Amino acid sequence: MYSEFQKKNESLKEFGLKNFGNVYWNQSTPVIYESIIKRHEGLLSHLGPIVVQTAPYTGRSPKDRFIVKEPSSDNKIWWGTVNQPIDPEKFKLLKNRICAYLQEKDLFIQDCYVGADEKFRVPLRVISERATGALFARTMFIQEHDKNKLLNFSPEFTVFHVPNFNGDPEIDGINSNAFIILNFGEKTILIGGTSYSGEMKKSMFTVMNYLLPQKGVMSMHASANYGDNEDDAAIFFGLSGTGKTTLSADPERTLIGDDEHGWSDHGVFNIEGGCYAKVIKLSKESEPEIYETTRRFGTMLENVVIDPVTRRINLDDDSITENTRASYPVSHIPNMTRKGTGGHPKNIVMLTCDAFGVLPPISKLSYDQAMYHFICGYTAKVAGTERGITEPQATFSPCFGAPFMALHPTLYAKLLGEKIKNQKVDVWLINTGWSGGPYGVGQRIKIPHTRAMVKAALSGELKKEKFKKDPVFGVEVPLSCPGVPSEILEPKNTWKDKDAYDKKAKELASMFDKNIKEYGGEQLDKVALAGK
Repeated sequence: MYSEFQKKNESLKEFGLKNFGNVYWNQSTPVIYESIIKRHEGLLSHLGPIVVQTAPYTGRSPKDRFIVKEPSSDNKIWWGTVNQPIDPEKFKLLKNRICAYLQEKDLFIQDCYVGADEKFRVPLRVISERATGALFARTMFIQEHDKNKLLNFSPEFTVFHVPNFNGDPEIDGINSNAFIILNFGEKTILIGGTSYSGEMKKSMFTVMNYLLPQKGVMSMHASANYGDNEDDAAIFFGLSGTGKTTLSADPERTLIGDDEHGWSDHGVFNIEGGCYAKVIKLSKESEPEIYETTRRFGTMLENVVIDPVTRRINLDDDSITENTRASYPVSHIPNMTRKGTGGHPKNIVMLTCDAFGVLPPISKLSYDQAMYHFICGYTAKVAGTERGITEPQATFSPCFGAPFMALHPTLYAKLLGEKIKNQKVDVWLINTGWSGGPYGVGQRIKIPHTRAMVKAALSGELKKEKFKKDPVFGVEVPLSCPGVPSEILEPKNTWKDKDAYDKKAKELASMFDKNIKEYGGEQLDKVALAGK
């Protein structure tokens, strides 16, 4: 066994690494726990979770993310403010400096997979200077338990995770000391200057968003579950903070995954092996399954406040950040499938957190309306998910995940449209945001009401109700829904000032109109009309 690990250590030279310290290959979760505590990277909390802090970076840093402009991917990438280019030579020099930095340092390495469907999975190696980086990788990606396969593991992509290494904007051509750089040609990712674990997760999601569509597989920023059988699957699209994790963790349905999925000709599959949930002010009553994960061994809590003496956590304390997170194995959710796969969906739910408070809590979409809202991806960025966001801000994020989409949005829309038509999928738009007024005036729609709407939609009960066309947004709004007060289904009814509602609704409609024109073209003409 020793000689085999010597051989694996030697293989690191292929990545430019040499003269390193101890190498910890594929440690189990308990062993990584011991390393984290011994190295003072985190605290063991009451009932077993590890608590770590990532300040000053407590959310993703999209302005510090780059893609190397190299021949194999240059003409495929959706270049712009989301996918910023960086010169290959800058990447090479930065990687060399990282390898030099890692000399004499201990390395924590996890070999794992991205993608539950073996036909489309990507072998991944994460090389981190921190034990917490190894724990996050082991939790969030898919583990390989066969020792022989681990000894002969050959990664397709490699992540260098060096939170303590600061980049130099003048030397490296980046914007700050933090950097997240993807090189599709070399199949290498560099992450440094930031301890926020979500950068690792979303970098590999971007990789899958680049690879899968080129194989005819729809990649989705979405959670998924199924009902009585795998053929009763549902997909929940949405940005962080819109409710993907909350609504997919349904005690009456089986969880496939909470955030990232592929949709092939065989059905839906999870891209990850874990969940990464927001846990600020988490309620035991409203979200019991997720709440219990914050009290279990194997969970890593980020930026959650902990009493250093009693080691009890306080999920209501946002003094570090609103974006407190729990990283836990999907198996921590009682009703989940270890296969990470399901059949073709019968229903798609598009989640939006409307900060204006004018969109209906639930509405049924036609095919063209589904394409319209998918391309627009309207929501509000909620506090903490990105640096500088302190309160909800209205935004349009194509495909409900523009920050992670490597290709042009219309490519994903075309793939999704084909699958919706082929499988005759019902599509719903659900607003998990505000009602009775905009942010600061109205109140956020109650989770039990949203759960009741989702249940009615997925069971087919809601299709039996009468619908009314919304005069501003053109969507079909149910006049009643089991378990939901009928007066909240039409948003204008919840506003005291009806004129103010009309004004705000028209304002949002004009924003939709302006946004869709950015993706104009013949193929979108009919789709654009769906928003009228």
